[in-house]
Amino acid sequence: MKLSVVIPVYNEVDNIREILKRVRASGAASEIIVVDDGSQDGSREILAEVNGKDGITVLLHPKNQGKGAAVRTGFAAATGEVILIQDADLEYHPRDFPALLQPIEDGIADVVYGSRFMGGPRRAVMFWHMIANQLLTLMTNVLYNTILTDMETGYKVFRREVVQGMKLRARGFEFEPEFTAKILKRHYRIFEVPISFNPRDYSQGKKIKLSDAFVAVWSLLKYRFVD
Repeated sequence: MKLSVVIPVYNEVDNIREILKRVRASGAASEIIVVDDGSQDGSREILAEVNGKDGITVLLHPKNQGKGAAVRTGFAAATGEVILIQDADLEYHPRDFPALLQPIEDGIADVVYGSRFMGGPRRAVMFWHMIANQLLTLMTNVLYNTILTDMETGYKVFRREVVQGMKLRARGFEFEPEFTAKILKRHYRIFEVPISFNPRDYSQGKKIKLSDAFVAVWSLLKYRFVD
């Protein structure tokens, strides 16, 4: 299968070279679509150097719009049969690509989530973020009658037809609950697999905030009843 890896980027000058190196080293990506979401820290200069090389395509937003807007731009440009979202912050490692792709390759899944809470290795940090993630996942399970363990995971992999014709409105981190709500309502086959997780803290540039959790709650409620 042809795999398109979509990488949203915002001010990741310290990490962008390494994440591109890791994605290329995986050997799984047929194309790498990097969407720079208005970076101002030098990320764009690095991306200008790699654009058009080793299967990398760089797309630029003139100003910061949010992760949701960046991944939607990437989806529109992707040509692969399967799309994988890869964050640029090094929290998720492409060594997990084979496990993420296996259920789709086996024909038993349309969508695969990489779960941080299924026993994979992870850094022991950020307790309250873990609690917030688990509460949002519980809310998802109650509202949509499912048994996910990690709705907010950054590793989401899916057949391209899943998002063809799907109206995604999220501009920020509310992309995660909106996408999840819409695939659950459409009854796509979802599998979860354990992944490794190396979270960074705010001193290292972590961007998601407590206020994003409240936006996620609203998104889960809203998309339960509207599309």
